[in-house]
Amino acid sequence: MFEAGMIIQNRYEIAEEIGSGGMSVVYKAMDHVLNRYIAMKVLKPEFSDDKSFVTKFRMEAQSAAGLSHPNIVNVFDVGEESGYYYIVMELVEGITLKEYIQQNGRLNYATALDFIIQICSGIEVAHEHHTIHRDIKPQNIIVSKNGTLKVTDFGIAKAATSNTVASSAMGSVHYISPEQARGGFSDERSDIYSLGITLYEMLTGRVPFEGENNVTVALMHIQSEIIPPREYYPDIPYGLERIVLKATQKKPEQRYLTTNAMLSDLKKIAMDPNAEVGVPSTMLSNNAPTIQISTDELAAINSAAGDPQGVSVFPVNQRRTELEEAKEALDSLYGDDYPYDEDEEDDESPLYDEKNEDELDPKMEKAITIGAIVATCLIGIIILVAVLSITGVFKKNKKPTTTEEATTTESATNKMPDLVGMDEEEALKLLDELKVAYVIERDYTELYDEGKVAEQSISAGSVLTENDKVTLVISKGKKMANVPDVVSKSSDEAKSILEAAGFKVEIDEEYDEEVEEGKVISQSPDANSSAAEGSTVTIVVSKGEEVKVAKVPDLKKKTVTEAETALSEVKLKLGNVTQEYSDSVKEGQVISQSIAAGTEVKEETSIDITISKGKKPVKTSYSASFSGSISNSSYTFPEGKLVKITVTLKVGDSSYNIVNDWYDEASLPLDGSSFASCEIPSKDNISLIYSVQDDAGNDITGSFSSSLQAKLKVVEH
Repeated sequence: MFEAGMIIQNRYEIAEEIGSGGMSVVYKAMDHVLNRYIAMKVLKPEFSDDKSFVTKFRMEAQSAAGLSHPNIVNVFDVGEESGYYYIVMELVEGITLKEYIQQNGRLNYATALDFIIQICSGIEVAHEHHTIHRDIKPQNIIVSKNGTLKVTDFGIAKAATSNTVASSAMGSVHYISPEQARGGFSDERSDIYSLGITLYEMLTGRVPFEGENNVTVALMHIQSEIIPPREYYPDIPYGLERIVLKATQKKPEQRYLTTNAMLSDLKKIAMDPNAEVGVPSTMLSNNAPTIQISTDELAAINSAAGDPQGVSVFPVNQRRTELEEAKEALDSLYGDDYPYDEDEEDDESPLYDEKNEDELDPKMEKAITIGAIVATCLIGIIILVAVLSITGVFKKNKKPTTTEEATTTESATNKMPDLVGMDEEEALKLLDELKVAYVIERDYTELYDEGKVAEQSISAGSVLTENDKVTLVISKGKKMANVPDVVSKSSDEAKSILEAAGFKVEIDEEYDEEVEEGKVISQSPDANSSAAEGSTVTIVVSKGEEVKVAKVPDLKKKTVTEAETALSEVKLKLGNVTQEYSDSVKEGQVISQSIAAGTEVKEETSIDITISKGKKPVKTSYSASFSGSISNSSYTFPEGKLVKITVTLKVGDSSYNIVNDWYDEASLPLDGSSFASCEIPSKDNISLIYSVQDDAGNDITGSFSSSLQAKLKVVEH
């Protein structure tokens, strides 16, 4: 595979390996064209020769490259190098949501709600571009350092056509939808199921199904009911639990039909944790029957356990048969008491007696008969109501209305529609048609644009009576606030100021030579501009001057010029140059350097060197020592008197005093071997002179005799 330092396509320099999966290895690399770090996903060599894997790998780039959203990892480039296929992606610094949960345990509902709204926002954009992820799980969601969540790894996503796409069951078994586990076709609702399981894990710290192996877990997704999250932790808001249970319904048609619908309910929970959202109360019974899996399905899932990809392919009929439609109609009439498995093939359906395929089961024949009667009655009632409505039987006179309040003389018995999110004009028109009295209030809101219905006092689906009056809160848009000036302030101070002003804060960092590390360089929106309360202000914080480092080269035995060149090549400087003798290094070459080779230092650092002067030259000198003595020959010492004896060694023009002191008669003779030796530069023109004086300064040398001699010894330096 790739190694650190390799340059790919003359652009991407591999820095290090940061991850590995079943099909690919991910590297951190530097994009030298745009001067930024990126993530490079490289297909493993064992798959490079497999056309199907290469095609799937390329589809990842094609599928994800068209997606641009803050909660989706961006794809920048795709290519091939020496037989290795790669994708260049945005590098996100952070950890996976799985690691985040493992480190922090179950998340509080506010954090979980924030995270799932971000994830849904990204997946919603993917679905709008007809791209189904098919492998949503906490391991494929990155929690960045600034708190933004990003969905990654669209490696098994496929562009969805206008028809539902049939594919092999894919995804991770703990988050896989029942239809994927069966090997059936999957669409956006399969992603919604996985989103529900992911939210379940955030709220409880666990996945809903655990088993001995992947097959067991897959079967539990098909057959077993999820234990409601509040049974583990009653502090989870009731409304949030209902969203989880609706998203994880076994039948795709009972889940949220779109990510947008799930996102809408999540935003309602953000305003009211116990809002009436998600799965209907009638579906929350703990006594709901277990869905049975067919023999063929069990065999297929068992075979999947031995498949390297953990998938099995089932034939899928794109068109619904009349028999399937009949099944659904009877199921809606009789609920879970009706005895059929919705996913069995037609020839295996319990609609047929095993003993005689040409005859209907007696119970089934009775059920179909009753169903037909009920259906006929319902059609008759619908036609009757339509005729009465056309003839004006239900019409009532409407009373005049005030500017902000409308009333009716009589309100027809209807169900309250869901008006939240509608335009004001559209909502009022609908209420007028239904003859429902209403009161208008206006307020700021984060979730809805100006002129949209933000709240309604009567819940959608409630049965209306004649005297009901609904209060609508119409959004005035987001409340605007002045953005404080935080440039030049510390990161913590700036964050506190902005949060106190009602804003969220996102922090980016970059190097800056002029701004002190930790201080704000710039902000967006600009200071003193207006922005919606609760919106995000991005501040760019200085990382200080960028420290570029270089490794010190080995300069030993180089000349001064060579050393200076070597330092310049790595953006270092030559410092002080000193000299000294060396017996081992030639004259003019480097003996030592002030910073050892291989040490990393800041660029432009000066390195001092010591240059050899060659071998130290040898100097020859002499050491003079003395022998013999000075004796009194004829001098009579006066009582108590001393004589001064001076001995001088002359070498050329230089003189060295050997003795210069006073002596009495008892001190004589004066022994020369007691004289101190001295070092002299030469042995030429040497003479030893002595003199004697009395205390009056008279020269009395003639009264004394000397046998002094100087002995010379060679001394080398």
